[in-house]
Amino acid sequence: MRSHGWQVTGDLDDFLARAGDFLRSRPALHNTPLTDIERLRTRPEAQQGTGSAVFGRLEAGGEVRAVFYLTPRGRLGLTPLPAEQTDTLAALLTGLGHLPAHVIADHDTAGAYARAQRRHTGATPERFWRTHLYRLGTLTVPRPRPEGHGRLTGGQDREHVVRWCREFCVTVGERSSIDLIDAGAWDDSRFGDRHFTFWETPDGTPVSMAAATSVIGGMVRVDPVYTPARFRGRGYAGAVTAEVSRAALAAGARDVVLFTDPANPTSNALYQRIGYVHVTDFAGYRFSHSTGQSGQARAVASRGSVCG
Repeated sequence: MRSHGWQVTGDLDDFLARAGDFLRSRPALHNTPLTDIERLRTRPEAQQGTGSAVFGRLEAGGEVRAVFYLTPRGRLGLTPLPAEQTDTLAALLTGLGHLPAHVIADHDTAGAYARAQRRHTGATPERFWRTHLYRLGTLTVPRPRPEGHGRLTGGQDREHVVRWCREFCVTVGERSSIDLIDAGAWDDSRFGDRHFTFWETPDGTPVSMAAATSVIGGMVRVDPVYTPARFRGRGYAGAVTAEVSRAALAAGARDVVLFTDPANPTSNALYQRIGYVHVTDFAGYRFSHSTGQSGQARAVASRGSVCG
């Protein structure tokens, strides 16, 4: 389907054939669409919902200018868009009967889409996520370097990794991931396809953890980084993040990125010390739809979370 330059499809392979080069052209900025769409491609069971995924590309002059994707769980992801195009897209999706549960995009695009969604559907937007995006420049190993070494985790570490991921989610208030972990659905959580590394002391005690995605479109995203409270303040988080970042470069990543909480000056300063440079800000808005909408629309609107 084509409308106002937007071409919409449910065919993921066709979408990637036409829009893949655009997504790969700016892997740092497009890191979330790259990872979410790859997850839909390789692990569709982890995105089960009542509907089907929908993909769209905005074309002008024979070139792709922007893309969107809407997962079965109601997560709408966007690449940067001018405000008038966010309004056009909100009208298009509303006309097709698609009501996103939430939108994730760069700060300006997410805000513009949230306002457009309200105009077209009456949905009340609530910002639930704001973050800085950093890209690795020149990797600098932190000094002084704490004693110990990094170790890629294996099957024997699964229980430990799951426990620490749950602790991380409790710390940041990530309820949807807690629910999946508690339900025994680890593989369906956003952590299920990550590669985890421990920082261990010389006696083999894990004291910090970082994870990374596989290389997708030349990009690796580091997420999450977690150190239990009893081990903090000793340089372990910086050491394990540097180790994971080094491994990502060795695996062929051109861009290594991570998100940080703007309200946490400690983590922001840490990542800058080891070579990460601020790129832009991202935001997420969830939508509360009116009770006058259909039951199916309300169900679509109620699904999803920051983790997709």
